[in-house]
Amino acid sequence: MRLPEMKIAGAAMAATLVLAGCAMQVKVESDGPADTASVAPPGVKHGKPISDADMAAWNIDVRTSDGRGLPAGHGNAVEGKAVYAQKCLACHGADAKGGPVYGTMVGGIGSFKTNTRLLTPGSMYPYAPILFDYIRRAMPMGNAQSLTADEVYAVSAYILNLNGLVAEDAVMNADSLPRVMMPNRDNFIVDDRPDTHAVRCMKNCLAPVKTASDTPAK
Repeated sequence: MRLPEMKIAGAAMAATLVLAGCAMQVKVESDGPADTASVAPPGVKHGKPISDADMAAWNIDVRTSDGRGLPAGHGNAVEGKAVYAQKCLACHGADAKGGPVYGTMVGGIGSFKTNTRLLTPGSMYPYAPILFDYIRRAMPMGNAQSLTADEVYAVSAYILNLNGLVAEDAVMNADSLPRVMMPNRDNFIVDDRPDTHAVRCMKNCLAPVKTASDTPAK
């Protein structure tokens, strides 16, 4: 038998074996039980269940308008000054007035109504828990989330005190921090653009509403 004929014969034999295998598989499946409800569905083949303890380390969101999610702990400005000197001063400078990495975190209250706005936690933040949430989540630079809850409350109290918003001995905790009245609290404008009222839809959705921007210019 010549080489081309051998290749054709080999391909035909392989095809025959494949068809025979398929036929056997169909027969076995057809001979199986008719009740498929008892057959267990395939499980997840990757990952592993996560424990509540593992989830707690990631679940650090704080609802800043009312402080929901703030952890247990407390601190005041005196304690915060000591923490700040050890872990914050190198980047933020003395008295939080600006350093080699970051600008000032003090002052600027009322400046948003002028042409020389100064952006600081005291001048911009509408709610005090924003300060706690950011410090805990991102500071100190290079070692984020290393501060204890007490340290974060203390540093928050220190920054608020430097901005004249709380007394030096005022204790900040999950109850008192949300009650600090921030100067810029009522100066935010509600975003009432149409897309902010969008409702999630998964099926039987309404047709999209055309806007002026969808109409081509003539």
